[in-house]
Amino acid sequence: MKDENIDRRDFLKRSVQAGTAVAAAGGLGFWLSSRGGHPGREASASLVRNYSVEAGNDLPQMVVASGGDPAALATAAMNALGGMQKFVSRGDVVVLKPNIGWDRVPQQAANTNPDLVKAIALMCFEAGAKKVVVTDVSCNDPRRCFLRSGIAGAAESVGATVLLPEERRFRDYRINGELLSVWPIYTPIIETDKIINVPIVKHHNLSRVTMGMKNWYGMLGGRRNQLHQNIEVGITDLATFMRPTLTILDAYRVLTANGPQGGNLNDVKLMKTVVAGVDPVAIDAYGATFLGLKAEQVPYIMMGHERGLGNRNYSELQVKYVSID
Repeated sequence: MKDENIDRRDFLKRSVQAGTAVAAAGGLGFWLSSRGGHPGREASASLVRNYSVEAGNDLPQMVVASGGDPAALATAAMNALGGMQKFVSRGDVVVLKPNIGWDRVPQQAANTNPDLVKAIALMCFEAGAKKVVVTDVSCNDPRRCFLRSGIAGAAESVGATVLLPEERRFRDYRINGELLSVWPIYTPIIETDKIINVPIVKHHNLSRVTMGMKNWYGMLGGRRNQLHQNIEVGITDLATFMRPTLTILDAYRVLTANGPQGGNLNDVKLMKTVVAGVDPVAIDAYGATFLGLKAEQVPYIMMGHERGLGNRNYSELQVKYVSID
């Protein structure tokens, strides 16, 4: 407990120095919850943010690594994909987008595993990245989420830049989706050279399961709860707008019920798996199996397949399975 208190003081001190504490402490929360869901007409003309990199015909499109700790799994998965240098070039600014939505500790499996985030950030630096940014728009108080999840400390320990959300960094973007037309988006997530989506697979009370495609909700401001009435279409609109460089799915601990926030350790199952690749629909389709679901039981996966965002039939892709003893 003593070490945790020291870490808390150090992290809050750094947050104040970076100018993020005020925004996260109340003003940002009010702005996110009270700002209308129909922003002004001034918005970016960009309809798709495409950060994808071709993996190459000689390499798998998806890797399933199982059996080790999060860092070993991430390393094994990326080695099988040809190494992080296939996706990150020297001098790149890379954004890692974990799920840091909830005021929960890693054992509760509501947020992405911090050791996985740390390992990916380190690999990006080793590939020559100039800067690695780790950020998310949290549902609970951002300072507590970033701290208690362990992600802030893990990312900073390898030199990554941790950004808490600030009101001034949101901008209206034209998405032109079926549900989402124009919406405020947290600009540090999309103003980058490469972006790696690092979701956790877990139960969700509305969409049944949340993984990579759903993780893009964590870049939105405004009244996100307005989108819940048609959440499947909203998820697909965001996945159409955001084309990541990689998706690296955390299935080390899986929250099997009472998601997305969870809390009860009895709902968490240790599965020691990481799934990585370039097809976000295929990865979500595989990820759904951790909750005993098929792709056709998850409407947004089917919608993503129909929109040409990827292949729900992951068995049709070149998939490599790696086991760590």
